[in-house]
Amino acid sequence: MESNQASICFGEVLHKRTSPKINAFRYSVFYLRIPMKARRASPGLLSQYGVGDNHFSWISFYDRDHGIGGDDSLVWVESELKKFNVTDVDGEIWLHTFPRVLGYTFNPVSFWFCHNAAGQIKAILAEVNNTFGGRHSYLLKSTRNNHIALGEPLTTDKAFHVSPFYDVKGHYLFRFMRRQELDSEAQNVSRIEYWVDGQLQLSTSISGQEMLLSRKNVLRAILQFPISSIGIILKIHWQAIKLWSKGIQFYGKDPLRNQSK
Repeated sequence: MESNQASICFGEVLHKRTSPKINAFRYSVFYLRIPMKARRASPGLLSQYGVGDNHFSWISFYDRDHGIGGDDSLVWVESELKKFNVTDVDGEIWLHTFPRVLGYTFNPVSFWFCHNAAGQIKAILAEVNNTFGGRHSYLLKSTRNNHIALGEPLTTDKAFHVSPFYDVKGHYLFRFMRRQELDSEAQNVSRIEYWVDGQLQLSTSISGQEMLLSRKNVLRAILQFPISSIGIILKIHWQAIKLWSKGIQFYGKDPLRNQSK
């Protein structure tokens, strides 16, 4: 079983729209992998490496950026698990998320990996944000086994407006892969496909080379991505302008906000 030490991943986001018109782009990113129960037990888990924990730093993590915006996002996740009768998460809960950079963040999606004491993934909470300020979460469970296997396809109906160029219909297919060994070849991959009426509309992935969180790796993130979060939102809006200029149908703002499914 792996140690409960936070890690940092350096990689890229790939985004490919296949319908109604092809549009593809990728950009480099970094993100954190935080053991949230270990963080609760050891308040200095992040700050000892220079990551601000609920306070300003060049790179920082805030609980209120997740869930219902409260002071303890782990409490929110535990309440979501209880709501969906997931009762055997007695192991670590790992959060994969983009941190704040210079006080700003935009998290298109964060993933909460909920384990049992044996290290098996019992559920994954996919937490989605849109550029309208809305937030929604999808609880993913295996339909094949009593735990989620790496690489297993997980599906859920779409219930939240993300891109203004897609309607709220169809379903998502998620796959998650991860090598346990943290070395130069280690990979952490989360893939999402969006399907409507049997046709693939969009595929996206977040992948990264995973390393233990350290002051050296935090400094690398600062030097390599000094304004990472601002860059992400600028790239998203630039792609939206390109799609709008191609005449792709625009859908209005969705009323859902801070709800869970």
